Amino acid sequence: MTTNNVILAIDEGTSGTRAATVSADGHVSCLEYLTLHVETPRPGVVEQDANEILEKTISVCRATIAQAQQAGQHIAALALATQRATAVLWDTQTGVALVPAMVWQDTRFVDELDRLAPEWDERLLDRVGRPVGVRSLYLWAARHLRDTPQVADAWREKRLAFGTVDTWLLWHFSQRRDIVTTPTNATSSGAYVLADHRYYLEWVQELGFPFELLPALRQDADDFGRTRSDLLGIDVPILASAGDQHAGAIGLGCLDRGQAMCVHGTGSFVDLIIGPEAPSNSGLSEGALTMTARRQQGVSHFAVETFVATTGSALNWVCEKLKWFKDAREISALAATVTSSQGVTFVPALTGLRVPRMEAGARASLTGVSMATTQAEVAYAILEGIAHSVASCIEADEAVSGVRVSELVVGGGLSCSDPLLQIQADLIGIPIRRMQESDRASLRGIAYLAGSSGLLWPSLHEACKTIVTDAVFTPAGNADERAMRRTLWHARVGSELGHVDQFKREKEEALHK
Repeated sequence: MTTNNVILAIDEGTSGTRAATVSADGHVSCLEYLTLHVETPRPGVVEQDANEILEKTISVCRATIAQAQQAGQHIAALALATQRATAVLWDTQTGVALVPAMVWQDTRFVDELDRLAPEWDERLLDRVGRPVGVRSLYLWAARHLRDTPQVADAWREKRLAFGTVDTWLLWHFSQRRDIVTTPTNATSSGAYVLADHRYYLEWVQELGFPFELLPALRQDADDFGRTRSDLLGIDVPILASAGDQHAGAIGLGCLDRGQAMCVHGTGSFVDLIIGPEAPSNSGLSEGALTMTARRQQGVSHFAVETFVATTGSALNWVCEKLKWFKDAREISALAATVTSSQGVTFVPALTGLRVPRMEAGARASLTGVSMATTQAEVAYAILEGIAHSVASCIEADEAVSGVRVSELVVGGGLSCSDPLLQIQADLIGIPIRRMQESDRASLRGIAYLAGSSGLLWPSLHEACKTIVTDAVFTPAGNADERAMRRTLWHARVGSELGHVDQFKREKEEALHK
């Protein structure tokens, strides 16, 4: 059996952790997966057990390594993609997490952060590409330092470490035991100065977080030391660590200015790559955040990111709670039998809107229904509502970045719906490309980042040549038709926002009576 070099790629997400090997032809194999638990002990609090994350990530790695050895593969390096902005506090003597990790979906400090927003939003948008927001890792850690005895004791005795999931796993996996993070993770944590590759210390200080606990900043493609053979059974270099969303963009071939990626999962994330220059209109849309797409060889590449919170979950809701359809496949199949919704509009704002404005009080709606409306037209409207929401994300990304989208690459579960992607292409007027094995894009992308300095590929662009296109959806219809459909959509969304504003006014008036 011949031996070939591969990279061990890890994709540690919120709902599960997986490992696989990626070879020079871009093929992902020896895949192993384990689910992770997410706890919501009270409203606004979302937590995970970091010790479980570590144990299960080690388990999938060991299983993948065993598969690779049986297949005659030679693991040449390790690469790590992780969920972003989930925070961990741990004891460096025992290596054990001291409190439950705060997951990126957590909003327990929203009221306190709201009070800081008027003073800080403008400064933060200018420097870190995002407002105060609804969560803060640094505020969370500062509260534990003050209120949790075991954390305060560890800090006093100089055995406390803090970081995001990448920091936590790298500390355990690397022989160096460095406490480090990377720009694609630090950006989401809310105190990373995009242009200068440093922390915004004034904001960190405002939150009461001690500078000494900040993880050291590295690059996404970097030398993170060698793996601990006692933990994983292999001794290889760790060459990349990045946020999972950004690894996915690389794994879908989105590297250059004007390329955009949409990953459809529970929600739909839209990232527009804008290159080494920061966006021209940062802060123009509060739902569009500036991200570091990757940093390597001393250069940061940026992206603007928007998302629709409920797209895949909206289909599940329609099928499982309302029982209108058997499953998402039936929605696609029925939608394919008609050419329009005949004026029916579905706004999938089940947990509020982010574009055209951040409005948690907005609600989903199905409008334009008549006695003549068919089930197939409702199915079409549901997919069209998702496509319209993504189109609004693209518009916001373009407005903030000053960059036009030239192509949209799609991945994730809903990307298997041909009718959805055709509707999407028709609404935005640009081609949509679906890649093969798009569900493995994060694994592939983080391996590309680790192996593109000569280990397996001479460059990222050469690595991405191994990605295979599954289908391309080209726009049908003309610009006038497209504009008419978008105008109707904006009117329906505007109507919902009008209802929210009216409700707020009436509530305010009632309070002052």
